[in-house]
Amino acid sequence: MAEGRRIVFAGTPDFAERVLARLLARHEEIVGVVTQPDRPAGRGRKLQASPVKALALQAGLPILQPESSRAPETLDWLRNVAPDLLIVVAFGQILPQAILDTPRLGAINVHASLLPAWRGAAPIVRALAAGDSETGICIMQMEAGLDSGPVLWTRKTPILDTDTGASLHDRLAELGADALAEALDRLWLGELQAVPQDHEQVSYAKKLRKEEAHIDWSKDAATLARLVRAYNPYPVTHTGFREQPLRVWSARLGNAAGTPGTLIVNTPEGPEVACGRGSLVLTRVQPAGKAQLSGGDFGRGYRLQEGEVFA
Repeated sequence: MAEGRRIVFAGTPDFAERVLARLLARHEEIVGVVTQPDRPAGRGRKLQASPVKALALQAGLPILQPESSRAPETLDWLRNVAPDLLIVVAFGQILPQAILDTPRLGAINVHASLLPAWRGAAPIVRALAAGDSETGICIMQMEAGLDSGPVLWTRKTPILDTDTGASLHDRLAELGADALAEALDRLWLGELQAVPQDHEQVSYAKKLRKEEAHIDWSKDAATLARLVRAYNPYPVTHTGFREQPLRVWSARLGNAAGTPGTLIVNTPEGPEVACGRGSLVLTRVQPAGKAQLSGGDFGRGYRLQEGEVFA
């Protein structure tokens, strides 16, 4: 290994695990991994390791799982490991300045938006939900502000009309791994240039909430179709039907009109529901307590009647 290239990696979910996997494949000198504590998951609420921890264990890397990055032992651990660079990817905690200042080269972050657009927790979904035509990855020099540091490297990708939150997440995870590799090649040679963000163009990607995914049928069909795609796989758009919640996993634009929220016709692909402008055909749904099923099977199985209300 070349001297002065010791890396500590901080990350938690699948997105970060894919980036770490690429670093390991490149044989970068990973000297430690910081990830969130194990959390209860699934119906049994058993403690589950993060994807990053699982990969770090497999690779035999030292692991730290602090409840708080501000705890003194977190800084002590980092100083003992003595990294040259801290790489942060969707870690899930705000890092104090003392942590960012410890590595010789500071800390860099792999952020899934074209900064200064969509700083914050949910940049992938927010860009898709807003109808942006493109997004990308920014490798950013970290500072105390929320995703406010200068940008070191950028890669872009179009947002497709067929993209869901899941497909865009997966594409950006691969792009993030590519962008980080390109940035590191230049960083080790001292060739990266830091470009300050235009703080007048900032937008924020607030954390996703289940409540916001409730379908407001007074909105136009094109907007709702985009939200259905953006909120798949989380938090999943939902509506009420026959006094029970109904998740809507996929939908396409229809070509009919009617009172918003009412069933216009039960098509072979699924129920066609009127919106504020236009209509949506619900092509994949999930009734309460049931598995997902096609819109056509839902319509036939529940014997939908024209005029029924989705609310």
